[in-house]
Amino acid sequence: MSSRPPLTVLLASPRGFCAGVDRAIQIVERAIVKYGAPVYVRHEIVHNRHVVDRLKALGAVFVEELDECPTDRPVVFSAHGVPKAVPAEAKARQMLYLDATCPLVSKVHVEAQRHFDAGREIVLIGHGGHPEVVGTMGQLPDGAVRLIETVDDVATFEPKDSANVAFVTQTTLSVDDTAEIVAALHARFPGIAAPHKEDICYATTNRQEAVKTVAERAEVLLVIGSANSSNSVRLAEVGRRAGARSYLIEDASVLELRWLDGVTTVGVTAGASAPEVLVQGVIDKIARAFEVTVEDVDTARETVTFKLPRAVA
Repeated sequence: MSSRPPLTVLLASPRGFCAGVDRAIQIVERAIVKYGAPVYVRHEIVHNRHVVDRLKALGAVFVEELDECPTDRPVVFSAHGVPKAVPAEAKARQMLYLDATCPLVSKVHVEAQRHFDAGREIVLIGHGGHPEVVGTMGQLPDGAVRLIETVDDVATFEPKDSANVAFVTQTTLSVDDTAEIVAALHARFPGIAAPHKEDICYATTNRQEAVKTVAERAEVLLVIGSANSSNSVRLAEVGRRAGARSYLIEDASVLELRWLDGVTTVGVTAGASAPEVLVQGVIDKIARAFEVTVEDVDTARETVTFKLPRAVA
């Protein structure tokens, strides 16, 4: 008989890679095959150190800005999107560039441009400094987009014409927090123009819903993802709000088994840029200390895929 205490692992599904992340990684991999190494990548292609390290080993070179790239090698723009000035600079330098911006982020860019062209003042709900927010605000002239991070920010926003306002959102926000901010905007500006379809992406929404379901039953929630991954940070927040003691961990190496002392049920999920191998690594580590029963908690089926750019298709 095993001396290891029993532990039920509730494995949240959907978890891990979304279609936009999968596409972005494929673009880098295929560019390396087609053009040879090195292929340059502006910013982390997705926010996960393990993914970045694996691509480095294949021949990707990660840089912060275009001026760090030679003009005779391809450069890939990250899944988070870039300001318009970046592809403009690449064109001016006659560089071959591949845009790995998630199509759902590009949709937000198109919406913002449409509102600007219609003469509306634009509010962007998001987290200041996040690459996606920088990219979205950089689609339009300086000052054209007002960043709103909290409900309190709504109260201090003074548009020139309160009847001519529109909002867009970052794609990886907390669904519940964003709903509160949107409600505050609608209360202050009843005629505010909203997205045709919610900007928070399907993957963010699905992963948060799965976490809510798991956290209702689990005492502890382990979210596998990077600290700079917005959607992963939100998953841990959602877990805490739902009543589970939640930890955001990069991988099994930082999992403290003492967190599970006296625990009978633990939830496990992964952010949209975390590979499945990290999930398995965490479960394997837990299984060395506990008699583990894994239960899949499946709250949605994801069938979304995105086409690759013609240059690497």
